[in-house]
Amino acid sequence: MTFWSSALGAEIRYHQAGPWRTRSLEAGTSGEHVIMIGGLTGHVEGFVRNVVPLAELGLQVHAIDAIGHGFSDKPLDVTYHAPLFTEHLLAFMDGLGIEKAHMVGQSLGGWTALHTARTNPDRLGKIVFATGAGILLDDEASRAQSAEVHARVGSVTKKAVDAPTLESVRTRLEWLMADPASVTDELVQARHRIYTLPDSREAMPKLVAEQPSEENRAYLLTEDDLVKIEHEVLVLWSDKNPTTPAEVGRRASELLPNGRFDLITDAGHWPMFEQPEQFNAIVGEFLRD
Repeated sequence: MTFWSSALGAEIRYHQAGPWRTRSLEAGTSGEHVIMIGGLTGHVEGFVRNVVPLAELGLQVHAIDAIGHGFSDKPLDVTYHAPLFTEHLLAFMDGLGIEKAHMVGQSLGGWTALHTARTNPDRLGKIVFATGAGILLDDEASRAQSAEVHARVGSVTKKAVDAPTLESVRTRLEWLMADPASVTDELVQARHRIYTLPDSREAMPKLVAEQPSEENRAYLLTEDDLVKIEHEVLVLWSDKNPTTPAEVGRRASELLPNGRFDLITDAGHWPMFEQPEQFNAIVGEFLRD
């Protein structure tokens, strides 16, 4: 299926999130609000196979380009650390008059969800933490692994954004997937278009340097942080995630007071795109339960 056929029934809209123009792929006109945010240098096309199916369950779904990403504004006068992404999320909600929303956060979006739950708990309902980033377990092996994952993600992302070509973009996307054939020409062309936008060329080096930086690791959620998050959280992993292993997600779900764990099979870092039927069924049941 193409993006066009997958998104039939949805709309691309632009909203002001405070001073930042923000792109959103939206479907649904009634029901509780759900906000979906992807990973580092990600964009709403990653959720193109999920927005309409979730809206058909009676939800108002907004997949947004985070600040510095996609076709949203990419300011240079900010620091791309965890608090900024929470600020942008809350500004988006305020701009639409959304007092409280469920959140589906993938990778960096998952970090944003848990950081927001910790700092502004009244603004979020249920949380789906999908192949999420931002967790730092206490044991030394996990800490070493976390630092290695941060470094590797920063390295492979930098290679893709420094001088983006269709080939380098494809390589980066194939690294995210369990099956390289999941990377369609349409997805490559969409991401290449985003990476080569004038504002992307200016801001992405800053984003890719600051977000995985040692300074931003101060905002990682420790075990002490996780046990204080009272929200219902679905920790959703994949069996072939190339970044953080499923054991870390499973442990996080055990620490969260109202956490649960589920695993999507035959998927890499983008289970929502690579296995949308599994993803939509699990997430839809969780959000409507």
